[in-house]
Amino acid sequence: MERLDILDSTLRDGSQGENISFSVNDKLNIARLLDGLGVAYIEAGNPASNPKDREFFEKAAGLFLRHARLVAFGSTRKPHAAAEEDEGLAALLAAGVETAAIFGKASAFHVERVLRTSREENLRMVEDSVRFLKARGLAVFFDAEHFFDGYRQDRDYAMAVLQTARRAGADCLVLCDTNGGTLPGEIRDTVQAVRAAVEGNLGIHCHNDAGCAEANTILAVQAGASQVQGTLLGFGERCGNANLSTLIPSLQLKLGYRCIPPENMAGLTRCVRAVGEAANVVPDNGMPYVGRSAFAHKGGMHIDGVMKVPASFEHIDPAAVGNSRSLLISEVAGRAAVSQALGAAAAGSDPGTQELVQLIKEQEHQGYQYEYAAASLKLLAARRREDFRPFFRVVYSRTLGEQLGGGEGLVNGSSAIVKIRAGDDFEVCGAEGEGPVHALDRALRQAVGKFYPSVAKSRLTDYKVRVIDPQDATAAKVRVLVETTDGRDVWTTVGVSRDIIQASLQACVDALEYELWKEAQG
Repeated sequence: MERLDILDSTLRDGSQGENISFSVNDKLNIARLLDGLGVAYIEAGNPASNPKDREFFEKAAGLFLRHARLVAFGSTRKPHAAAEEDEGLAALLAAGVETAAIFGKASAFHVERVLRTSREENLRMVEDSVRFLKARGLAVFFDAEHFFDGYRQDRDYAMAVLQTARRAGADCLVLCDTNGGTLPGEIRDTVQAVRAAVEGNLGIHCHNDAGCAEANTILAVQAGASQVQGTLLGFGERCGNANLSTLIPSLQLKLGYRCIPPENMAGLTRCVRAVGEAANVVPDNGMPYVGRSAFAHKGGMHIDGVMKVPASFEHIDPAAVGNSRSLLISEVAGRAAVSQALGAAAAGSDPGTQELVQLIKEQEHQGYQYEYAAASLKLLAARRREDFRPFFRVVYSRTLGEQLGGGEGLVNGSSAIVKIRAGDDFEVCGAEGEGPVHALDRALRQAVGKFYPSVAKSRLTDYKVRVIDPQDATAAKVRVLVETTDGRDVWTTVGVSRDIIQASLQACVDALEYELWKEAQG
């Protein structure tokens, strides 16, 4: 099995994505997760660009990594300056790593119009910088920035940049589709031409501006690249980077390359979600392989087929990447799909799956949607069992919105009171929040927590409101979906009402009751 070196740039290129910001602790946690997945290299930041990255490399000196090597990122020296006096190169040495990645211009257009120096000086910058780092014992990856654009515009100069970096001792020449606009056929042909002309290791670094980053990367590998760069969730500058959570299983499970230890592949989905949590990013449900919808089936024919022969509508076994099949329950679902989706919740003394199917259809007619609210669906089935006992009931709830102060000191706030019953005991709690739903959720959690302290470990991660019948204007019925996590599992619940506060309360109640019910199931 041919080995590929995976370089994850989540902590460097990924941090350049919109709305992405890592603390030093975030970066340390993500580095541990990526190492646990088994990637070869973690490009962790540019120590010359900001104090946060410098602090990270200082603290990472004590980080124990089993699989990965940390890589510090920087650029070639400045024009008409000595490498020995360049602050950026000095910062790479001070980072305390064994491997550095430096980028240099491979496009004559960029050299002359952006860098504003001569082609000859750019070549000297590349050679001096690589030699400087190699002479001090570092492995050096040379990122040929804008390589594919440069190759298209002036093939000879782009190749001269690569040859210069190789002659200076670069351990890997990384071909960068920096603008992300090159299409797959051109990527394949260009990498093949470079492979035939240049000795040593080649890498590929693709952005997704034309929606082709993963396809481009795969073709580059087939054409001879042995290092694959990207980010685990695909985020990065503009439209993002090549998504490693797609590339790793495609390359390893389908094409036979070794990207990570085989025993780690089943942890891919868990790692993606954990990195997303550390980055405060909710992974896209539609991500291939690891998304929540990657193996979700809704159409009756699809569900029937996949239950008989999984390969009929699934390109791999979901378990191979640590994901799972999801049968989406809606008004188009049949009895077999409901039974399969609910499993133990539909067993026992349930009055009948067919009756449950009819109830689901009636509920969906009223505005409920269980397609992405599996937790509420399981509770709907469980509550019909004769042996089901609710963990608590809401006896009374009230929310108040208020404005405090005046003028520029005006403060908007809300408060809520919730009274619950658990067995023969009652509890009343009040709380304040940023809005009525926030206050209600806090009061409910406080009250339930008096009887069940374990609910303190869960929190809401997403809140969605959908107007069901907009023709009724402000009297319209709304559907609220609430996503909750305990740090390990994620579940979604639903509530429907013409009162958005009541719909939210239903969803929040289901979220806590599902957590308790799940714990009771062991």
